[in-house]
Amino acid sequence: MGGAGWALDGKTAVVTGASSGLGREVAQALGDRGARLALVGRNRDRLERTATAITERGGASDVRIFVADLSAQSQVRRLSDALLADGAPIHVLVNNAGAVQGLRRKVSDDGCEMTLALNHLAYFMLTVLLHERLEGSAPARIVNVTGDAYKDAKGHFDFDDYNAERRYSPLRQYAYSKLANILFTRELARRLAGSGVTVNAAGPSRTTATRFAHNVHPLAKVSMVLAAPFLLSVRKGAAPIVHLCAAPDAADLTGSYWSGLRQPALEPAATDDDAARRLWELSTELTGVNF
Repeated sequence: MGGAGWALDGKTAVVTGASSGLGREVAQALGDRGARLALVGRNRDRLERTATAITERGGASDVRIFVADLSAQSQVRRLSDALLADGAPIHVLVNNAGAVQGLRRKVSDDGCEMTLALNHLAYFMLTVLLHERLEGSAPARIVNVTGDAYKDAKGHFDFDDYNAERRYSPLRQYAYSKLANILFTRELARRLAGSGVTVNAAGPSRTTATRFAHNVHPLAKVSMVLAAPFLLSVRKGAAPIVHLCAAPDAADLTGSYWSGLRQPALEPAATDDDAARRLWELSTELTGVNF
């Protein structure tokens, strides 16, 4: 796939959840390498501030913003239409938008439990809707942001209660969503084999100083602020994601999982290819999209 010649200068990168935290750090790093950026987020003001900050750094060749709440499937479709409208290539897709939801179960506009809707189904839907453009732009790379929280699922993906109708806790659902990210990556890599598009999963090696858990409880924000000196910096947390987007030596790597700048052995639940295929079928059923 031409790893030795891979450079981001002039290539287009789409980054979701780009207005803060890991997404903002990844977008800045890709912009510093000369990428054309499409920044996606829910809050226009924060997106505009991020775009301005990146532009003022002087590296990015172009920065555009797209406002979308990716928990809503109609907005994912609208976003994909907007990204495809100008016919420009897409060389990098970073599926990053996600959060830990509150103490009470919430459902999206489409009737899906909110954690699953935002943290997994949005990844699945946007990627499938953009996959033809990515293949047409090959070599191209997809990076799904996940993390070691998948281990807290304590077993295989719960297909009997994926919507948390019988049992809900925010951290349990978050763990299942992170497990889903890894299973999705494995199945997507299988389906994209030979297309010139790689797909890998990556996340920080430990809890990072971002806003991802602020929705859990009113005191969560205070707790995260107090814990900030002991948390991983956002720059270090973003390092594996940037590496998979930008490093020439990652060009032929696909289907892998990175925790920080290493590839640890995955637990059995995350290497279950039958579960990965079943999750793909469930995701297709819930979103109405497929290759």
